[in-house]
Amino acid sequence: MSWSKLKQQLESFLCPALAGRVEYGSTSYRYSPDKAGLSYLVVDKKNILNMMDKTTPIRWYQSDQEIKNDPQIEIPVSDEDIEEVRKATKGNVPEDRLPVMAKSKKSTAVAKEILSAQTALSKSNFNVLANTFLTTSIEVSLESDDILLNILALVDRRVGKKRILNMSEKVKSKHSAVQYFYELRRSTL
Repeated sequence: MSWSKLKQQLESFLCPALAGRVEYGSTSYRYSPDKAGLSYLVVDKKNILNMMDKTTPIRWYQSDQEIKNDPQIEIPVSDEDIEEVRKATKGNVPEDRLPVMAKSKKSTAVAKEILSAQTALSKSNFNVLANTFLTTSIEVSLESDDILLNILALVDRRVGKKRILNMSEKVKSKHSAVQYFYELRRSTL
């Protein structure tokens, strides 16, 4: 599908409050050696997320330690997580250490997901994922581990107020770009 047609379809799914505020862009250069180009998301004329450009204002993590130590990422630990650690250690760990170990284990998993997701952001992936978004249900896009599918679903008009408000806990463990677009969408409710 051509870029202009893809952009038109994506913009037709924007929620009315964000129409005109959120824009999709893509550039490619015919005679460039890599011919990769650039895809980006713009909010209120400010470039928010670039695919293939590390100068984006959204934080790019270099290691899992940065993610684990970031106070903005809250990782909830359930009783099941603590019980799983208790079984893995066969009860040889003091009770007060179990929640700390469960949180560490869960934050490592979240860090790996975030790092793998942000390495996949590129112009070619943007086009593929945008086409995937247009052909799958909104539920699949919201539940996906992919940053871009989450963002496209959050700004979609098919996602209602109740669903947005019920997602607050789930979004806390997502990439900061997803959190940004979640807060943007919440501000329109």
